[in-house]
Amino acid sequence: MATAETKTENEPTCPICLGHFKQPRQLPCAHPFCQSCLQSYISTEAIKHEKQGYIECPVCRQTANPSTRNKPINEWASLFPVDTVLQSILPTKSKIDHACDACYSEGVSVPADGFCAMCEEAMCDNCLKVHKKQKISKNHSILAMEELTSNPRNVMKFAEGFTCSKHDGEDVKFYCWDHKAGCCGICLLNNHKTCSKVTQLKDELATLLGGIKLEEIYEELKKIEAHLKMCMEINESNVNDLESQVKSLTDQIKEMRNKINTAIDEWEKKVKTEGNKIFKEEAIRIQEENQQCLLLIQAVRNSYITFESVHNYGSDIQKFLMSEKVISQLQSYSTQVREKYKRTNKITVKLENIPVIESIMSLFSSDVGKLITTSVSKHRPLCTQKPAKDCMFEKVAVIDLNTPGRSPPGYSSITLIASDNMLLADYFNKQCILLNSSYEFISSYKLTGYPWSMCALEYGKVAVSLRVDKKILILSVRNDVITLVRTITTKYICNAIAVAKKGTMVVTGNTETSMLYWSLITNSGEEQCNHQYASPTDTGSIAINSTITRVYITIQSIHSLLCFHIDGEKQFTYSPDNLRNPIGISLDRDDNIYVLGSQSQNIHQLSPDGSVLQVITNGIPRGPWACYIDNRRNLFFFTNDSEKRKLHLFQLK
Repeated sequence: MATAETKTENEPTCPICLGHFKQPRQLPCAHPFCQSCLQSYISTEAIKHEKQGYIECPVCRQTANPSTRNKPINEWASLFPVDTVLQSILPTKSKIDHACDACYSEGVSVPADGFCAMCEEAMCDNCLKVHKKQKISKNHSILAMEELTSNPRNVMKFAEGFTCSKHDGEDVKFYCWDHKAGCCGICLLNNHKTCSKVTQLKDELATLLGGIKLEEIYEELKKIEAHLKMCMEINESNVNDLESQVKSLTDQIKEMRNKINTAIDEWEKKVKTEGNKIFKEEAIRIQEENQQCLLLIQAVRNSYITFESVHNYGSDIQKFLMSEKVISQLQSYSTQVREKYKRTNKITVKLENIPVIESIMSLFSSDVGKLITTSVSKHRPLCTQKPAKDCMFEKVAVIDLNTPGRSPPGYSSITLIASDNMLLADYFNKQCILLNSSYEFISSYKLTGYPWSMCALEYGKVAVSLRVDKKILILSVRNDVITLVRTITTKYICNAIAVAKKGTMVVTGNTETSMLYWSLITNSGEEQCNHQYASPTDTGSIAINSTITRVYITIQSIHSLLCFHIDGEKQFTYSPDNLRNPIGISLDRDDNIYVLGSQSQNIHQLSPDGSVLQVITNGIPRGPWACYIDNRRNLFFFTNDSEKRKLHLFQLK
């Protein structure tokens, strides 16, 4: 990271090196940089644009074209004009240290002795002599560097105006109000012939300056600087808070681990004690049983030996009596053996509720306990929104869709998934329809309720809200097959949904007490925030901007678009007379808002703060319903209720 050299607060500094400007060069966007810093940036970061012949400003990312594109990339910085105004207000040392631009371009650093405002270059004595001998430049007025140092007004008077950044040697003499840019005579002829208002600066400068409140501009610049510093302070505070939160989370896990370990240790001791007790009791019982078995075995053997002896050597009377005796013993022995067999079952011990414990352990390999990062702004925007740009709509096609169903379809929602395949919610036939990139039918999936809204999630999954039901279905679309992953049961009726960010959705509907609500929920159904309002609840659609700071909801019965800050505070209501029954809503890459008026048969394009950019009526059929913007290809899709099987496709320009 660059380290700023010693300087006062009111001295201008290079945004790259944070030091005093040395040979300041200005890009067309008016941001200046040291020539060496700019060249270093071009050589390292912007070389990827070499083939296109442009670079991006390190500050604002606007593109900048060198005046001569056939120069090697290591000379591009010198092709941009010197910032003469900045040069005039630089500290004395920076002016004295300014090197000759001509020599510097050849890799030689020679102190400059003079400055040509016509060429906007500093020169050493040798280069000045050559400059004055050239026919094309001999009449150029040269200002000595000492004069430049002694009084900055010399340069201000010396240079009649800014030099055109696109045409060498041409002064800016005109101002185009359409493009909000100064231009030279060549620019005027080439690029501004059809512009509605171009002013010649020399003739109207007094009038123009009279309408500019310089003090207000100065105050706004200071205010923006203060706001940026505040942003830095907030960011630094957020980093510190985040560090504390991470430490707190790890401490919580350690504490939970200790509790779990303690519980498992106690559990182990309990199991060991109970197990040993069971083992001893059963071992004693089994030992006693075996002892009885040994006694019986000995008795049986005695009976066998006696019976055998009498049988071999006794008289018939002895044989008879002994046989009867042994038969009686056999009955007793058999009874005792049966009893012994009953008590020889295999003994097992096991832990109860092991499946419950295993299911708890399996949670650690799932999303339970996973860190979820949320970025919720609690601060109002301090600076104005970036200027919104209106769009031109060019109708590309009206596509006839051939989809199955007993009833004529009603396409209530559109979303794109992998490979530009499209998923449609067919409200009237309770199904989702999958189309390929040519908008041909692939497959369908039957639903248990009426699908009203959809949004594409990560990893090939799609969320579908069932209107009136308290359900959001998470579907998987893989290999052209739609399957159900899980069902989320919501706290309230959920009508419309939209993706907020990875792992999070924004939903809206009505509570049991007929309150309008919207909330942020995770893809697993966990609610992160909930806001409720006394308002009609027939919501059409919901959308959230790219910075997750504003939520937009269309309300059909009051013909309005409502905007809320992410903390729940209402920002504005848009309800003009020419917007009737708004349903569909979508945002483009600049967060401009597109609202479909179903009854008014139009599309309203608004800036992020609710200002009207345009109302499109040309080519809009009756009953526009659902819409979707493909920001990658600048395509605008919408369906309508009057043409059941039509998909309208517009190009945004």
